Amino acid sequence: MEKRTILKNKVYLYMTEFFAGMSVMAVELGASRLLAPYFSSSQIVWTIIIGTIMIAMALGNIYGGRSADKNPDPGRLYRRILVAAVWIAAIPVVGKYIIIGISGLLVVTVSHNFLIVAAFLACMVIFVYPLFLLGTVTPSLARYTVDSVDDSGKTVGTLGAFNTIGSIIGTFLPTFVTIPAVGTAITFLIFSGILLVLGILYFISEKEKKGGVAAAVILFILCSIFGNSDSFAFWEKDLTYEGESVYNYLQVKEDDTSVILSTNVLFGVQSITKKDDSLTGMYYDYAMGAPLMAGIGEADPADVLILGMGTGTYARQCKRYFGDLSINGVEIDDKITKLARQYFDLPDDVSVTTYDGRAYLNVDERKYDVIMVDAYQDITIPFQMSSLEFFSLVKAHLKEDGVMVVNMNMHSEEKGNINEYLSDTIANVFDEIYTVDVEGATNRELFAGNGHGMLETFAAKQSALQNEELFALMERVRQKLIPYEKGEYCLTDDKAAVELLGMKVIDGLIRKEVSYYKDIYAKEGLEGLLKYL
Repeated sequence: MEKRTILKNKVYLYMTEFFAGMSVMAVELGASRLLAPYFSSSQIVWTIIIGTIMIAMALGNIYGGRSADKNPDPGRLYRRILVAAVWIAAIPVVGKYIIIGISGLLVVTVSHNFLIVAAFLACMVIFVYPLFLLGTVTPSLARYTVDSVDDSGKTVGTLGAFNTIGSIIGTFLPTFVTIPAVGTAITFLIFSGILLVLGILYFISEKEKKGGVAAAVILFILCSIFGNSDSFAFWEKDLTYEGESVYNYLQVKEDDTSVILSTNVLFGVQSITKKDDSLTGMYYDYAMGAPLMAGIGEADPADVLILGMGTGTYARQCKRYFGDLSINGVEIDDKITKLARQYFDLPDDVSVTTYDGRAYLNVDERKYDVIMVDAYQDITIPFQMSSLEFFSLVKAHLKEDGVMVVNMNMHSEEKGNINEYLSDTIANVFDEIYTVDVEGATNRELFAGNGHGMLETFAAKQSALQNEELFALMERVRQKLIPYEKGEYCLTDDKAAVELLGMKVIDGLIRKEVSYYKDIYAKEGLEGLLKYL
């Protein structure tokens, strides 16, 4: 079959391969950002995304090769590219509704591995088909570009190189440029538009029927109009701020009493500040026991390090109740730090370094009276900040009477839960450990020291507190503190299955929260459930 006009120039075919590879990686990264606010950005979710996309690409490779051999018409390939472009453009319009719909259906029917099943089904429904279509590009182009057996290796190798280079650019561009600058929704539209242009160029040059092209352009325009919102929590009204950073979806809400930061839409509050400067009613209040255990009073100078600074809730409370402390924070997401300065009144004299917490300890030579570890977010627990080696590093940065406080946010009574693993790991490093459960929450605070008599120091410093509200809370905390005895578990840099352990706890929490609605569904079916909702 004689090649058509635009296909006589192999550069166009190579550019098709280049932009298809770029778009695949951009969609993959966009998929992680679309799912993260609902299912977290843990290694488990990334595994699901990569796995489903590889399935789609493999099936596309098979189909594309067979289709090109059976009917070597380039128009079939470029029609598939147009369909993929429109589908990708539609993801910002309907993707979040599909995720919520799937989650709503599964939450009353699935008892185990809810997040795994929900994330997998969401990926299958939203992303598999367009990436299956893009998977047909390489074998189809190989069919159209190979002139003879003599140059087949060179041609296929060049196609592979263009695909790989496109994939590399498609990996870096969304992460460092488009998502931070314009958001996930616009990122999908940008790469959809690139694919659309590829298809338009082909059909215009070949002077084929333009009905499909016109329909694709109209649909793309409609998707651009209705899908350019970066709102993941579409049911929320009057948000103070909603946006994205390199690491997180970010949402700031404000009411008459509080300003709240959330980094997802399903797992609640990440940071809070009370407008009347009162206690937060959250785990931050319980963690105020750490300065007392370290022997810090209202007039005592001290050094505090916070790994996982967030918007500075703990820093503000330490300054309010314990005077002019020297506080250093580490926060990997600099956009959260900017929000802290803008909306959460983070004091100017609190230094915040944009860095990974463990990497910071590796280069920091100072020692501290208190080190707060607050880097665990739903099941997104950084394994490098949960291991024996990490807690040994923390201990090395504490003064002789220093105290580490760790916020563990997934309490469970099940044997071998994530908190038990973390506590046992810490007990392999520190001599004296106490835990206390936060009332009305799933958080547990763990206090660890070097055996200097933390409880006695706590009681002595508590008695000197001038603030009645804090004194009363610290009395409740002191009464509920439980000495922790080391068990058999230990997490190391080599072996720390924190995502799987966290997933087990999340499943239990979800089962507990939705048991009421499951009972209604079992008795009255979907109609009855909708009535109660």
